[in-house]
Amino acid sequence: MVPFVLLCVLPSFAIACLATAAMRRIAPRVGLIDRPAARKVHTTPTPLGGGVGIVLGVLLPACGAMFAAAKPELFDAVLPTQVAELLGGVSLRAGMLTRVVIAGAVIAAVGLWDDARGLGWPVRLGVQFAVAIGLVASGIQATVFLNAEWVGQVVTVIWIVGLINSFNFLDNMDALSSGIGLIASTLFAIVMLAMSSEPRWLVGGMLLTIVGSTAGFLVHNRPPAKIFMGDAGSTFLGLMLAVLTISGTFYAEESGGRHVLLAPLCILAVPLYDTITVVVIRLLDGRSPFQPDKCHFSHRLVELGLSRTSAVLTIHLATLTTGLGALLLFRLRSWAEASIVVGLVACVLLIVLILETAGRRSAGQRQAGDGMPATPVRVDAARSVTSDATHEAAEEAST
Repeated sequence: MVPFVLLCVLPSFAIACLATAAMRRIAPRVGLIDRPAARKVHTTPTPLGGGVGIVLGVLLPACGAMFAAAKPELFDAVLPTQVAELLGGVSLRAGMLTRVVIAGAVIAAVGLWDDARGLGWPVRLGVQFAVAIGLVASGIQATVFLNAEWVGQVVTVIWIVGLINSFNFLDNMDALSSGIGLIASTLFAIVMLAMSSEPRWLVGGMLLTIVGSTAGFLVHNRPPAKIFMGDAGSTFLGLMLAVLTISGTFYAEESGGRHVLLAPLCILAVPLYDTITVVVIRLLDGRSPFQPDKCHFSHRLVELGLSRTSAVLTIHLATLTTGLGALLLFRLRSWAEASIVVGLVACVLLIVLILETAGRRSAGQRQAGDGMPATPVRVDAARSVTSDATHEAAEEAST
């Protein structure tokens, strides 16, 4: 197990770290710069495109694994015996892996174009749905234990598009989206390799490459960030986690029962809650769900007086708490026992709700004290990069 983990994590970390360092030099030369503006808090121009490091850190090892599976004789003397024996599984699922790699490359390319030139949200959303539908048509879909197959297909499309935009929305403070990606991929990898009835080596290995690549990117993105992830990285992370959680088999009788299907929802409870509440608030305010503002949980924590670093760490810990609860699901034997974990996750989300409400009141009182109307702020002051809408052109297109 240890050689397998190291072989997945270390190359991904090195590739992402080096590629992100290269992008710090390349981005300014090609105009990939996020400049200070009213909607942003950083005071100096900062390179964009750091997500390229994450993308390469995941896709290059995946392509390397497919090549090694196709030419095993070239690597028999180099790879540990345990790892070499797993190449047969890569060969069997090479078609699925190829589709995932292509889908990831497409989403990342569209995100990078948005970082550089700006795209309207209808275009971005259209591409996301097209990619999701294409993956479902190729056989990647959730099992919901219903006779109607179309229900699972619809759920899969919604899950993929939802997670893409969830991680995109989360990219509003340094190390937030990438940190949650690191936590979630680590927990999902534990599920795939240690909690399932049989280890899911391919899916677990892909998740470990996300662990390594996000860690490599965070070397450059920890506050104060030297480079931003951009849409290329955030949308790619959302897609990969969505597809890999679908491709991995969470349910098996030996694992405790069908309640283990709640694991992905528990691990991603906090970011999903944040996305849903932000979209609802914007719609109730008569605005586009893709229009940037300060309605995110991270912003509310800052409005309560936390530093941006403390706000990000708070969200990371909340995500880790619900994620550890998800691991307990695999040691429980019934829905009645699983309800304890559901209650734990619900309590965490209620704490988030209380803090959000207090932050919203604090912001309203501050505005009222300044002689301004106590209405939701329309400026996403903590967003440094693309995620909700990177460029002015994209924001105008969404209104």
